[in-house]
Amino acid sequence: MNDPAPLPLEGLRVLDLTQVMAGPFCCQVLGDLGADVVKVEPPGVGDQSRRSMGMRMKGEDTAAFLAVNRNKRSVALDLKDDAHRDAFSALAGTADVLVENFRPGVAERLGIGYEALHERHPRLVYASISGFGQTGPYAQRAGFDLIAQGLAGVMSVTGEPGGDPVKCGIPISDLSSGLFCAIGVLAALRSREATGRGQRIDTSLFEGALALSIWETAELWATGRTPQALGSAHRLTAPYQALRTADGHITVGGNNDRLWRRLCSAIGRDDLPEDARFATNDARMAERPALVAELEAALAAHGTDHWVETLLAAGVPVGPIHDYREVFEDPHTLAREMMVEIEHPVEGTVRTLGMPLKLSETPGRIRRHAPLLGEHTTEVLREAGVAEAAIATVVGS
Repeated sequence: MNDPAPLPLEGLRVLDLTQVMAGPFCCQVLGDLGADVVKVEPPGVGDQSRRSMGMRMKGEDTAAFLAVNRNKRSVALDLKDDAHRDAFSALAGTADVLVENFRPGVAERLGIGYEALHERHPRLVYASISGFGQTGPYAQRAGFDLIAQGLAGVMSVTGEPGGDPVKCGIPISDLSSGLFCAIGVLAALRSREATGRGQRIDTSLFEGALALSIWETAELWATGRTPQALGSAHRLTAPYQALRTADGHITVGGNNDRLWRRLCSAIGRDDLPEDARFATNDARMAERPALVAELEAALAAHGTDHWVETLLAAGVPVGPIHDYREVFEDPHTLAREMMVEIEHPVEGTVRTLGMPLKLSETPGRIRRHAPLLGEHTTEVLREAGVAEAAIATVVGS
């Protein structure tokens, strides 16, 4: 059997001092790409998502913890204890990257803030993810995805027109800040190649969500209008939304004149492009309720499967709306290896999301199950050169 291809971040060590989602997701991305991610957790309790995030299978760790902590090793250290902090200091000397998501100021009080570690380890890339950043009037506020979505405007544009505020169905603040942090880590490592020095990365849930508000800020700054919730509709073009069929819904992208005409022809409404209400994109946007009514009246003649087949044949972008069970039964999901099975020492065979990045020469790999709490404490501290007596003190305390 051929040896597996090299991993793009092989040889890099990342210390993951984060909990719950944004930071663990960031570090999992780095681990998937080959970094040696060492998750540093409080003894006895670990990452709070191990026990407090709901759904479990066989063991004590929740499905939520398993979902964002693969490709990591776990070290149990109490950073308030002198002996444990000495072990951590040795571990920090072996690291390329540290990622933390304490509330601003907590790392400094523990003696592991950026300035202290940068002085001792100038090549270390130090990344901080918080609710609102290390500076600014909201810096000390607790960081939760829901709160960040509300303050960043996301909830004001999610849901149906005139309805109550709705959060994005996925935790977009957590996940986007984790991705931005991973990008920042890669950029800082690239900079270190030139300068020999690490630097601090500061990002937040608030900024992660706000930075994705591309169309909303375009509307606000171009027109002066405050963006509103539009349901599934697009802010800048029509028709581009979910439409009702005889037995469900489809999503349709008729968002330029060529596709608009193809759509109308395929559903037997060649008259619609000649209707002054729908002759241009601006007109279709202004008359969207009437537009939707006309389209759904035609689509009511057949079910979703019929229209997906018909519109695809006509060259119109279209798709069904899957629930998550249907997503993972879809042949395309499986062909793209977006569901992977791995072995866990307690849970047995578990499913995990695959990697959305497909690198041709140095693809990422899922090499490790989400670790048990402290599973690798002795192993990792030995690698860091910690004396056996000191390891025994840490493991036995």
